[in-house]
Amino acid sequence: MISFTRRGALLGAASLAIAPKLIGTPGLIGSAHAATPAGPRHGMSLFGDLKYGADFAHLDYVNPDAPRGGRLVMVPSQAYYNQSFLTFNTLSSFVIRGDAPPLMEFTFDSLMKWASDEPDACYGLVAESVEVSDDGLTLHFRLRPEARFNDGTPLVADDVVYSMNILKEKGHPDLLLPLKEMVSVEADGEHDVVVTLSGKHSPELKLVIAQLPIFSRAWYQGREFDASTLDAPLGSGPYEVGELQQGRFIEYRRVEDYWAKDLPINRGFHNFDVMRLEFFRDRQAGFEAFKKGAVTFREEFSSKSWATEYDFPAVVSGKVATELMPDERLPDFQAWYFNTRRGKFADPATRQAIGLAFDFEWLNTNLFYDSYRRTASWFEKSVYAAEGEPSEAELALLEPFRDELPEEVFGPAVVPPTSDGSGVDRDNLRKADELLRQAGWSRNGGQLINNQGDVLSVEFLIQNDPVSERVLGKFVDSLRRLGVDASIRPVDSAQYQARASEFNFDVLGLRLRSTPTPLESLRASYGSASADLPGSRNYAGIHLKAVDALIDQALAANDRDTHRNILRALDRILRAHYFVVPQWYQDAHRVARWDMFSRPETKPDYNFPFETTWWYDEEKAKRIGVAG
Repeated sequence: MISFTRRGALLGAASLAIAPKLIGTPGLIGSAHAATPAGPRHGMSLFGDLKYGADFAHLDYVNPDAPRGGRLVMVPSQAYYNQSFLTFNTLSSFVIRGDAPPLMEFTFDSLMKWASDEPDACYGLVAESVEVSDDGLTLHFRLRPEARFNDGTPLVADDVVYSMNILKEKGHPDLLLPLKEMVSVEADGEHDVVVTLSGKHSPELKLVIAQLPIFSRAWYQGREFDASTLDAPLGSGPYEVGELQQGRFIEYRRVEDYWAKDLPINRGFHNFDVMRLEFFRDRQAGFEAFKKGAVTFREEFSSKSWATEYDFPAVVSGKVATELMPDERLPDFQAWYFNTRRGKFADPATRQAIGLAFDFEWLNTNLFYDSYRRTASWFEKSVYAAEGEPSEAELALLEPFRDELPEEVFGPAVVPPTSDGSGVDRDNLRKADELLRQAGWSRNGGQLINNQGDVLSVEFLIQNDPVSERVLGKFVDSLRRLGVDASIRPVDSAQYQARASEFNFDVLGLRLRSTPTPLESLRASYGSASADLPGSRNYAGIHLKAVDALIDQALAANDRDTHRNILRALDRILRAHYFVVPQWYQDAHRVARWDMFSRPETKPDYNFPFETTWWYDEEKAKRIGVAG
C-alpha cells in the first residue's frame, strides 16, 4: 500500500512507494512461488508462509467482541495516492488528478486484506481463495457469491476485471506502473477471476493485485474514472461517504448491513459508527479544536508542542490521555531530497557539502527537546539498514560494480556528520567549503559560482507552515555563510503536490515508509525507469546502473536472507552518493485522545490501525462527561 505520513515529516509529504515496472528472472520468480503449496489457499505471502490457518476465527491484534458505535473525530495523519492532509476537492482517490480526502480506501473492498502482524501476508476478503500456478504466472481468485456493493447489487467477476483494467489504464502512477506486468485479467463466470502476469514481475505483484480496490462497473458507466468530482462513488467497503464540506470536513458512516462484517478477516474491525476528518491549514487551529473537544483523537507531530503544550485543563483533569505508543517495524527514511535532474546538484561533492551545513545536534536540543535520533539508513528501523563494514555476502553483490561506485561503498556504511551543537560548527563548514571548491564552485563576492557563471542557489520547497520555516532557519543561515544563495519557498497544498509530482523543486522534505518487505516500492523510489516519470516517488532522480541491477536482483530473490543482503548493499550505494540530507526519526507515536476510547491489548508490528481496531467506550465517555 502506498502511504504518506505526516508523523515526523514537518517539511513536506512523505511517501511509501509501491513501484512500477519490475523486471525479474522468470525462473527465480517461479522458484519463489514454488514455496507456496499447490491448490486454492485462503491467503498469500511473498514466500508462502502464513501465520493463520484456514480456520482462523479472527486476527490476534483485534478484540473480536468490540462494541460498535460512537464517533472518532481526527485530523488526518496518513494518506494514499493523491490524498491530502490539508484540503480536498475530489472524491476520486486512486488517480493523480486533484486532492482527495484520506480514508476513502475504507469505502472499497479488495480481493484480499493485509494482516498487520505479518510482514507480507494477506487473507481472503472478496475472494474466498486464490490459487497460484506453479510458474507464478497465473492467479485464480474464487469470489464469495455473497459479496455485494453497498446498494445491494452483487459484486461479480466483471467488476474485478473492470477495476484492474481501469487502474492499469488511468490509475495513479503508483498503481499503474506495477500493473504494466499484468498481461490480462479475465472473468471465468460470475465468481472466478484469472489474472495472467508477464514473468517480468516481482513476487510482490500478486499481493498488490490482491489488495486493489474494486469498483462497480455499472456505476462508472457514463462517468470518467479519473474525473475530479465530489460525487461519492459506489463502494462495497465497511464505510460510505456521509456529510462533507469541501476542504473543511468529511464524514464516513459505517455501513450497517456491510456484507463482510462477520467474516473472520473483519471480526473486531470497523467499530466506529462515524469517522470524521477535520482539515486545518494551520496546526495551531487544529490543536485548539482538540483542546475544546471538537477533535477527539490527535497524533502530535511537533516535539515542542508535545513537550510544552499538553498541560491544558482537560489533560490535568484526566479527560484527555496522552501516551507514547511503539512505532512500526517498517523501513523508514526521512530526509531533504536533492533534485539531481538540476545540474547544480549533479556532483555528489556539492550535495555532501550542503549536508555538512545542517546541524542536527543544535536543532534537536534547541527545537526538538532532544526527542529525535538522526536518520542514517534509507531503510532506518529495519533489518535492511547497513551497518559497519559490508559482509561477505554484501561485498559479493557490490564487487561487479566497483569501477562505477565511490570507494566509500566498500567501507563502513556512510553516516551523517555530527556537530558540536553550536549551530555553527566551524570544522564541518570548513569541510563543506573544501568540497564545494572540489566541485568547481568559487567565491564571487558573497556568492558561489561555477565556470559558467551560474550561482549556487538552494530553494527548500515546503507547505505553508511556520514550524517548517523555523526548523530550516539555522540550516539556511549556515548555507549562506558558505556563499550558497539559500531560501525557503512556502506554497499551498495543491501547489506543493503539483510541483513535487512534476519535479519542479530544488530540495524537498519527505518521509518515505516502505512495506515491511520492500519489493514493488524499490523501482518507483530508486530505479532509473521512474527518474523522469511525473508522479513517481523517485524524487531525487536516482539513475544508477548498479542500483537498477540490485533492484532486479531483489525482485527475483527467493528467500528472506538473500533479499535482506541485497537491500543492505543497496543502502550502502544510496548513502555514499549523498542524494539527500538525512533528517531525524522517533521510535514512537505521540498520541493524545479524549479518554472515551478503548483498544485491543496488542498493537501489530506493521501498522497502527486505531481507526479500524479501537472502539468507542460509553462508560469512559460517561466518566469524563461527554457521552451522548
